[in-house]
Amino acid sequence: MSNKIDQKDINNAAWAACDTFRGVVDPAQYKDYILVMLFLKYISDVWQDHYEEYRTQYGDDDVRIRRRLERERFVLPIVKLTEKNEKTGEETVLDEFPATYDSLYERRSAANIGELINIVLDYIEESNKSKLDGVFRNIDFNSEANLGKTRDRNRRLKQLLDDFHKPQLNMKPSLVSEDVIGNTYIYLIERFASDSGKKAGEFFTPLKVTELVARLAGPKPGDRICDPACGSGGLLIQAAKQVNNRNFALFGQESNGSTWALCRMNMFLHSFDSARVEWCDTLNSPLLVENDRLMKFNCVVANPPFSLDKWGAENAESDQYNRFWRGVPPKSKGDWAFISRMVETALEKEGRVAVVVPHGVLFRGAAEGRIRRKMIEENLL
Repeated sequence: MSNKIDQKDINNAAWAACDTFRGVVDPAQYKDYILVMLFLKYISDVWQDHYEEYRTQYGDDDVRIRRRLERERFVLPIVKLTEKNEKTGEETVLDEFPATYDSLYERRSAANIGELINIVLDYIEESNKSKLDGVFRNIDFNSEANLGKTRDRNRRLKQLLDDFHKPQLNMKPSLVSEDVIGNTYIYLIERFASDSGKKAGEFFTPLKVTELVARLAGPKPGDRICDPACGSGGLLIQAAKQVNNRNFALFGQESNGSTWALCRMNMFLHSFDSARVEWCDTLNSPLLVENDRLMKFNCVVANPPFSLDKWGAENAESDQYNRFWRGVPPKSKGDWAFISRMVETALEKEGRVAVVVPHGVLFRGAAEGRIRRKMIEENLL
């Protein structure tokens, strides 16, 4: 009999954890707490699995065990909480523990549990700067505004830690594959999007849409694939799945800091550690540049915000990358701004662009009509 945890069980257990926040916190907000906790639980379970393996292999040789743990994909350091004597200047160690979910679970009844979760995340981010720099900066587990006053907040966080301690959410590699965990992450994002209504478009594109766009773009081995408005990364992941091997490179840009963080974690949970996802405004301050020029890609895909108002038209004529040479779209509708930006970053002749836009881009006149005509004349549409 297999002890493996199946997809349905882990999905249901993770979704049930949301009950802690329902009716109290808006889904568009509590998604961040759930997804960060899922990520923390995952990297903690992997760390614990490997720690036990090294303990079996090296016995009481703590030095060798520590060296191996320092070479892990994610380093989980030791948290040291101290108190300084103002008179003597001496520091007293109040508590010391690994920066893991399990350590937080053991302290789940602490009066400052929200602060402790924040401290653990800070330690993890600091010890994994090249991968996680900024990923946890927009989440605050000690927020009274989001999670309530101290007593209620502590109760909710204790319940959240209890929920993630269920056997179905034991994410050790010996029990569950990374694909399953990545699928759970996307499943949760999809459910959050359903609950969030119109707000969902800021971070989620429906799975069937991402599959269609990715197939139309036709990414191939060796391609550089970019989504300049990547949200939580679903379209990038679908594009990657269209390639039959790992011979590709993923790039993305996202303007919302919280959504950018979700995308970074999504990449890690799908083992796309090398994906480069920048936090920036893709129309006004793109960061995917090389040698002072926009990076070029074989495959560019996106589901940008529909008819974005105040997208930056006032700066378009002086754009240093000359992306809007065909014309400046109206300031109240940024659809053609995104399309122009994508076309200008696609490799000449061999680049492919697939984008989801409102049907008005096909019919509206004035500046948009002129841009559309030029693209048709260039045989780009």
